[in-house]
Amino acid sequence: MKLDRILPFARLLLEKAVSPGDITIDATAGNGHDTLYLTKLVGEEGHVYAFDIQEQAINKTRAKLEENQSAHLATLFLDSHDQLKNKLPQAENRKLTGAIFNLGYLPGGDKEVVTVAHSTIAAIEQLLELMEIEGIIVLVVYHGHPEGAIERDELMQYVTSLPQEKAHVLHYGFMNQVNSPPFIIAIEKR
Repeated sequence: MKLDRILPFARLLLEKAVSPGDITIDATAGNGHDTLYLTKLVGEEGHVYAFDIQEQAINKTRAKLEENQSAHLATLFLDSHDQLKNKLPQAENRKLTGAIFNLGYLPGGDKEVVTVAHSTIAAIEQLLELMEIEGIIVLVVYHGHPEGAIERDELMQYVTSLPQEKAHVLHYGFMNQVNSPPFIIAIEKR
């Protein structure tokens, strides 16, 4: 297959925006895969701030970072991503250039604990305020469950209404796959 699958495409977008020494956000730490990936992009001079509302996710992310000798490159918050503006250090002088969200529920976790549009949209608005020009926000939208469909619809309404002077918005996904395949919404700050 020549077309990029969803997760590799998400990483490709982040690679375009993030340089060594930058700051990035993993808005849904989950099992720690994206947090670890972001530490590799920012390197020793950069930093990753990761959020999750589930202690299980924070513990898994911490373990993944420790097993890869990358724990010193990330700060983990047991909190909602809509609190990121309150949690980021005021004295941080590195550039915030990338953020990723994997929306839905924690794989292998409680399927009743899900992301919701109002907190996701609040986090996006904060990121658009804090990010550098050409910073990229990647949202991987898993919508194959009832709450996911609600979040998808509210997010699509929000992102399609963003003024083009403020952001470029991209929608990427496979349209002919069964079982509500995930898709990407990418927002580049202008």
